[in-house]
Amino acid sequence: MTAVALPLPRRTVLADALVGHRSLIKDVLLVAAGITVVAALAQVEIPMWPVPVTGQTLGVMLVAASLGFRRGVAAMVGYLALGVAGAPIFAGFTGGLLAVGKPSFGFVIGFIATAAVVGWLAERRWDRRPLLAIALFGLASLIPFAFGIPYMAAVLAAMGTPVGIAGALQLGFVPFIVGGLVKWALAAAIMPAAWAGARRVDRSID
Repeated sequence: MTAVALPLPRRTVLADALVGHRSLIKDVLLVAAGITVVAALAQVEIPMWPVPVTGQTLGVMLVAASLGFRRGVAAMVGYLALGVAGAPIFAGFTGGLLAVGKPSFGFVIGFIATAAVVGWLAERRWDRRPLLAIALFGLASLIPFAFGIPYMAAVLAAMGTPVGIAGALQLGFVPFIVGGLVKWALAAAIMPAAWAGARRVDRSID
């Protein structure tokens, strides 16, 4: 089978710089690789109730920055869809339709929005320079909470364990502060360093 050639996008992201001219097959493989990265980091887990601490957010940020807006969003939609369909790719090697009823599922929904923001800004080179990368991944670290905390509170209320705003923050935000700062720092360091390495290989990239 011959790959269908696609024009190299004007706003190149790291994946395009590394693999060269785009094709449909390359895009599909990159999206699949993105799903695999997030699924793998989901298993880097500190079990907690009602939401575990995992490496997923770091995976989402790196994948979206590397793939850009469309492929990053596609990877996160694919991750959610495969997990709900039963693939054991959520935290703790879980998956299935019942995952929708877990307090943590709102964070998975939030990964799609995170990928959209990170991918869009990465296409505008925010991931290439340290100061912009710090701003980008700091913002990205907060987006999942905008979806995850209300979803968690709603599920807990439906389970007969309602929590107020303070309780929701105590359960869905405070335990993740330290890990979030670490993932923020890692992403903000990894992406500019990756771009610097790519430039050394090919000075024409930038």
